[in-house]
Amino acid sequence: MEHDSHTTWEFNGSFYQPSAFLMMGIPGLEALHHWISIPFCALYFIALLGNCLILFIVKKTQSLHEPMYYFLSMLAITDLGLVLCTLPTTLGIFWFNIRRIGFDACLTQMYFIHILSFIESSVLLAMAFDRFIAISHPLRYPSILTKATVIKIGLAIILRGMVSLLPIPFLLKRLTYCGKTELSHSFCFHPDIMNLACADIKVNVFYGMIILLSTVGMDLIFIVLSYILIIKTVISLATKEECLKALNTCVSHICAVLIFFIPMIGLSMIHRFGKNIPPLVKTLVAYTYLIIPPALNPIIYSIKSSHIREALFRALWRKSESDW
Repeated sequence: MEHDSHTTWEFNGSFYQPSAFLMMGIPGLEALHHWISIPFCALYFIALLGNCLILFIVKKTQSLHEPMYYFLSMLAITDLGLVLCTLPTTLGIFWFNIRRIGFDACLTQMYFIHILSFIESSVLLAMAFDRFIAISHPLRYPSILTKATVIKIGLAIILRGMVSLLPIPFLLKRLTYCGKTELSHSFCFHPDIMNLACADIKVNVFYGMIILLSTVGMDLIFIVLSYILIIKTVISLATKEECLKALNTCVSHICAVLIFFIPMIGLSMIHRFGKNIPPLVKTLVAYTYLIIPPALNPIIYSIKSSHIREALFRALWRKSESDW
């Protein structure tokens, strides 16, 4: 990134490509960016601290070395990645008005943001599968979700995200861009870059839609199916107390699914069909999608999971004793 408000163009026959794009903060509130940065800094701090604590607690607590908490650790790592992808450019705009980002740097940021989003979607699906096995087949749970199986699931999730999105930067690099270079957000997003092109973007639109539906769309469908099966199992339990206890283990995951998928679907729909939606709405939905889940997930799991809460209190107690 450079502190520059102008972009130059590379010319190659009839092919035009910007050397940089201009990112956008919060439209209409540019004069208040320094003040607006305060809640953003708080959210980033909570996300970084909370997810690091989750990883530390799971690593140090032997009783948490179970599939459920391994998947929670994957979610925490993914959330940390999303935070680190957007933090430099977002705070760069709010603090120093650094709007310019190089073309290749923008594509790189976009690629990692989308990979991490797809990985988060897949991890949430794996967590739904974990809850289904734990509730529906508790006796077979340890033999089905072994440590080796969890590692294989994690590697498959990463590989699926990387391979499915690999063509996206190349599809954007082949396009001719002209005129407007201003993005809608303080980070690079595929539909946002694509819409700045003055070439035919049908291939980009089609590929983006197919990948979104075949990955995130399928993940959401299978998550819903998992919960239908979980509810079916819970209804068959003998007592009301058993039903509530089983469902209580799913509350944190349901919250994580809702705060991730609702803004993600909303942002995708806005970019593809919301031509007349005010820029401020588009910006707020984008920040909700990328900043709120990483900040809230560790809080939700710390509140709802007694094991995480107890391990955190033990760690704090040991720390206070060592200080004395």
